[in-house]
Amino acid sequence: MSLGHACVDVYQGAVAALVPFFVAERAYSYAAASGIVLAASLLSSVAQPLFGVLTDRFAMPWLLPLAAAASGAGIAVSGIGGSYPLTLAAVAVSGLGVAAYHPEAARAARAASDGRHTAMGWFALGGNVGFALAPPLVAAVVATWGLRASPLLGLPALAGVALCGAAMRSAAGRAGSVPVTDEGAEGAGRDDWPAFLRLSGAVVCRSVVFVGLSTFVSLYVRQRTGGGAAAGTAALCVLYAGGAVGTLAGSRLAGRWGRLRVVRHSYTVTVLAVAGVVLVPGPPLYLFVALASAGLYVPFSLHVTLGQDCLPRRMGTASGVTLGLTVSIGGAAAPALGALADATSLRTGLLPLLIPPVVARFLLRGLREPVTATTAPVAGSRA
Repeated sequence: MSLGHACVDVYQGAVAALVPFFVAERAYSYAAASGIVLAASLLSSVAQPLFGVLTDRFAMPWLLPLAAAASGAGIAVSGIGGSYPLTLAAVAVSGLGVAAYHPEAARAARAASDGRHTAMGWFALGGNVGFALAPPLVAAVVATWGLRASPLLGLPALAGVALCGAAMRSAAGRAGSVPVTDEGAEGAGRDDWPAFLRLSGAVVCRSVVFVGLSTFVSLYVRQRTGGGAAAGTAALCVLYAGGAVGTLAGSRLAGRWGRLRVVRHSYTVTVLAVAGVVLVPGPPLYLFVALASAGLYVPFSLHVTLGQDCLPRRMGTASGVTLGLTVSIGGAAAPALGALADATSLRTGLLPLLIPPVVARFLLRGLREPVTATTAPVAGSRA
């Protein structure tokens, strides 16, 4: 499941990694380039909760290989031709594939993990590794042969289809296609919608910062350090690669200190890190990009399990929202940041990213750890 997650999420990271090349080869403005990020996330934001509702009713493991294929196909054709509308359509197809994948994959991973934070951390780690691999993969292909070589970016999807097919067969062997209904979840606990909505608001705030940095940090570092494409790619790699450490650290810290306490502190760190990214010049900028990565990724898998525990009777819906809708909404802010950057400067365009972590910290204030049948045995565990 974790490896399959990596093969799918490489295409989420690939969208932002392609932005500098669209700007360089097609002379897109910041607003137009960020519109591509929005196209990848907009369809996903609408579709992912719908897929979540379906997976609450039925086990749908066959979605996994189909979604992996769609996510790769969209990115593979995104660089062909020069039509802006066709590029938007291609990345939208990729976003739909991502939307179809996450709710069913998160549900299956939670079932396989028996509710353990660390096991879900490994599943989230797979996605973060995929994100981290996207910039060097895109750079290796597009910097060498140009956007016309984008079909080569579809190769990881082939591995993803094979891995997801294996996961599908495993899921079929364990549970067949037994419907997952509300009646079957009566012993799981009560849904706490107010807490879930507050948590979702915090995830939206995280998403705005993460998507904003993902979209512009490569271009910004080039400007601030005087480096070329390699400097920008390195910054994006740092932003994504920090997720590997942050995700696992988050699951382990949560076992010791509790999920909500860890999540709250991570947003405090994020405020300081984003301030450093915006204000500190030169090579030290990379340190603050790494710190921002840690602040944004430590709560990543914790958001998912908290959401599932807030809605124990609707885990597919919870996964679709925390992994999809709220994450994708962040893409809607990217064009606004791009427009501000076009009107002023890229540095000024990034300044609004200081606000969302503060809002997230406020939303989580006073929120209590959900207690369910799945989390109760884990509360004192450090596994």
